[in-house]
Amino acid sequence: MEFSNGAHWYAVYVRSRHEFKIFNRLTESGIETFLPVVERLSRWKDRKKLVSFPLFAGYLFVHISKDYNDILSVLKTHGVVRFLGIVPGEPEPVPDEQIAYLKKLVESKESLDPYPYLKEGQSVRIKRGPLTGVEGILVERAGKHLLVLSVDILRQGVSLKIEASEVERV
Repeated sequence: MEFSNGAHWYAVYVRSRHEFKIFNRLTESGIETFLPVVERLSRWKDRKKLVSFPLFAGYLFVHISKDYNDILSVLKTHGVVRFLGIVPGEPEPVPDEQIAYLKKLVESKESLDPYPYLKEGQSVRIKRGPLTGVEGILVERAGKHLLVLSVDILRQGVSLKIEASEVERV
């Protein structure tokens, strides 16, 4: 993905349990924002309901240039705590490819779960189906294979159950 205005995706840490409100505030102010959301069946004593939850609690992504005014407009948004980055006060861009893969996973409506951050392991790519081309790390948990897409800046990932035969080595 190329962007002529020099914009990049950045991870933003926000007030806990305010992700949807902050997403709306940023979007209304004209900032392209991505909040990965999953639906879960919630149960109460008298009913069940599908409820949307942020995939990464306390985080969302903004697509802005590294211009001082763009960064300031995000930081001035009520509920935004800070940008994520290796150097304090220095926002670290999230690779466009990771955002594209996250969007593809969320749009697939597959059952997604947050997964601990992984950096080591076998890199693989899905060979067929609606998620063809998505790359991640193949891990095994409780005898099942999972494709894990790690979002480096968040130090978290997303897991998807997958057959080992559906992936190829990168």
